[in-house]
Amino acid sequence: MDTLMLSRLQFAFATFIHFIFVPLTLGLSILVAYMETKYVRTGDETYKKMAKFWGKLFLINFALGVVTGITLEFQFGTNWSRYSTYVGDIFGSLLAIEATAAFFLESTFVAVWVFGWKKLSKTFHAVCIWIVAFAANLSALWIILANGFMQNPMGYVIRNGRAELDSFYAVITNGFAWSQYIHTVVGSYVLAGFFVMGVSAWHLLRKQNIDFFGKSFRIGLGFALVASLVVAIQGHTHGNEVARVQPAKLAAMESHWETGTHVPMYLFSIPDEKNERNSVEAFGIPSMLSILAFNDPAAEVKGLKAFAPEDRPPVTLTFVSFRLMVGFGTLMILLTVWGFLKRNNLLDNPRYLQLMVWAIPVPYLTLQAGWAVAEVGRQPWIVYGLMRTKDAVSPIATSQVAVSLAAFVVVYLLLASLDIYLLAKYARKVPA
Repeated sequence: MDTLMLSRLQFAFATFIHFIFVPLTLGLSILVAYMETKYVRTGDETYKKMAKFWGKLFLINFALGVVTGITLEFQFGTNWSRYSTYVGDIFGSLLAIEATAAFFLESTFVAVWVFGWKKLSKTFHAVCIWIVAFAANLSALWIILANGFMQNPMGYVIRNGRAELDSFYAVITNGFAWSQYIHTVVGSYVLAGFFVMGVSAWHLLRKQNIDFFGKSFRIGLGFALVASLVVAIQGHTHGNEVARVQPAKLAAMESHWETGTHVPMYLFSIPDEKNERNSVEAFGIPSMLSILAFNDPAAEVKGLKAFAPEDRPPVTLTFVSFRLMVGFGTLMILLTVWGFLKRNNLLDNPRYLQLMVWAIPVPYLTLQAGWAVAEVGRQPWIVYGLMRTKDAVSPIATSQVAVSLAAFVVVYLLLASLDIYLLAKYARKVPA
């Protein structure tokens, strides 16, 4: 492998491990804030215990997420220095705002919340966790605005051989980035809901703290049900953005080769990249791809053959990742609807509860598949249509990247294992 491939593998591995922590932080912070607010409004001590129990799991995840996130930004200087030189004026400003404003606000009020249980009024203490939730989601916004520039660059001018910031307003109002942000963040809410439901189901199966975990389950269920439906609806809107801005990615997502109108969508197909076709196409729905892409059955959808081979993303990986994302997303909607129907007699449905314990990894896999679609489908561009990934890598020795990649694999796997171990350990404990 050359420096480019090793650098891509290193950043992809670090990002995927880091993203194990991020969505749970985003969603669980809101759920903990809701639980504590219920305590403040009702005076019911059960909700205070819930805020503390789930808050402890939030803190474990948050702390390890911070550790895994620190090194990501350094890689833009070590492994992707040419990228940083070319678009650093734009990309760097967004990351700087995230670190100095959103993350600083989040980490400060996390500390106030942790140590303020007996020192602050109930109301102000609840406000602190809401500030943490707001700051966490604000932090995600700045990160995705930066990624959105890479997906759909705007607000720049080429000057002195570099892309320089021309309109900060254009960068932060990038419609593609905002669509991507909503899709990602609401997906994170689904994950948090499934996490709460899965842990609660484990306790309910053992008849432990039935009132506590019954309420927790129903809170997570309502959160996940609404969020999963929003993700599905908004996913169609985001698909329209992809079709408009990144037609090659859309073609790869559907393994669509020939440009045409009234394009069908096949429920089952097998890509054959070598021969620029699909070896199998079955169960086609007439005009459905045209409708999904442009809300018009007669719309023209570009095929992969409309793009030079060197401008096409990896088709099979993008295609499979997209189907995993959609398939798992559909499964989560079915599970939450089922749970809504059984919400008042959960103990009488042990098979459903057992299924929800096993379903905890499903939203994680869904989000990871979604990001694979977003990032792999953007290739061969690191900044879509502006800079190729091969032109962004640092001029460093392959051996250097190989050593750092090995170190990342070892350290990040240890951190991920530690997170899973600690979450499992404290999730099994009965609340005080």
